[in-house]
Amino acid sequence: MHRAHLANFSLLLVAMMWGSTFLIVQNAVRVLPPLAFNGLRFLGAAALLALIISVFYRSQWKELSWKILKHASLLGIFLFMGYAFQTVGLLYTTTSNAGFITGLSVIFVPFLSLILLKYPISRYTWLSALLAAIGLYLLTFTGSSFSLNKGDLLIFLCAIAFALHVTYTAIFAPTYPALLLCTLQMFIVGLLSTFSSLLFEDLGPIHQVIDQLVQPEVLFALLISIGPTSALAFWIQTVCQKFTSPARVAIIFATEPVFAAITGVFFGGEVLGTLAGLGCICILTGMIIAELKSTPSTLVPK
Repeated sequence: MHRAHLANFSLLLVAMMWGSTFLIVQNAVRVLPPLAFNGLRFLGAAALLALIISVFYRSQWKELSWKILKHASLLGIFLFMGYAFQTVGLLYTTTSNAGFITGLSVIFVPFLSLILLKYPISRYTWLSALLAAIGLYLLTFTGSSFSLNKGDLLIFLCAIAFALHVTYTAIFAPTYPALLLCTLQMFIVGLLSTFSSLLFEDLGPIHQVIDQLVQPEVLFALLISIGPTSALAFWIQTVCQKFTSPARVAIIFATEPVFAAITGVFFGGEVLGTLAGLGCICILTGMIIAELKSTPSTLVPK
């Protein structure tokens, strides 16, 4: 029980890190194309984690096998797809639509957990997920209305990819060393992002790319993204998903836009309206219900 609560608190810190650094990354990808940024971010995270293994946990390299590489690659593909679909989808839809549809992964994860893990869905889980979804709508669509467009399908695929990543992490995390599993998937995401950037983004000549990289907002965002919000955050997620359910992870991660909204108010000069504030309360209430009423369990792969 104690480990489950500690895991959930650690995952909340991850959501806080992601949400509070949203503005930093947003400013950076206005200078350096998003896929190129993600390539550097995740390759850098993989290198950092590999260094940590080599210095402090050298024995984990002995666990390297085709099986863990295959499963880490699957996690990496899901994570890459989530970021890629979201990035491209934002070209064709509004930030409001993207934020809400991405957040619907909080609804998808319980279904996937039931199908893939045979993990029961309690009424408290449903209530928590529903509150989180309502909260996301109120937080995202204050002062606007929901209207579908062609980018929304891509964002919908992004939500499914993120949901699959959370669910399959629950399957693989108990089987392998968390640090090694995380390192390998970071490498796969970085590799796929870099390859996609070379194919689909107009990076320009090499001197232009270097000029973009040395911009203060890009360097600072990469420093934050490589360390705390990628290497550390996904390492924490991989470790913690040994001790809590995928549905609860999704509900906790639904607090990310709450932290993003709070950061926007204090550092971006944004105004949080009454409905948006109510949305934040709904999300946090859903998380609290999930923490107090759900039965934690260590997950074992089927």
